[in-house]
Amino acid sequence: MPINYYLYLSAILFVMGAFGVMYRRTAIVKFMCIELMLNAVNLLLVAFSTVWGQTQAQVFVFFIMAVAAAEVAVGLAILMMIYRNLKSTDDSILSKMKW
Repeated sequence: MPINYYLYLSAILFVMGAFGVMYRRTAIVKFMCIELMLNAVNLLLVAFSTVWGQTQAQVFVFFIMAVAAAEVAVGLAILMMIYRNLKSTDDSILSKMKW
C-alpha cells in the first residue's frame, strides 16, 4: 500500500479528534477524542518507520501508548470524583466549583 493512504487516514482521524475536543461538552467524549488524535499520530509514526525501515519510531509509539493509558487512568479518576460531587460530567458545570 502506498504511504499516501496512511497519510489520508491519519489526517482524517486527527481532524475528527480535534473537532470532537472542540465541540463536545462531556469530559469522557473529550478523552476519547484525545485518544483518537494520539492514535492518528501513532499510525503515522508506524507508517513512516515501516517505509524508512527504522524501528525507533515503533518503540516511541509504544511509549506514547503507555503514557496515554496512564493519562486516561488519572483523568478518569478525576472525572469520577467530579461526577460524585456534581452528578454531571458537563464541562460548563465545572466553573461552579469553588477553588
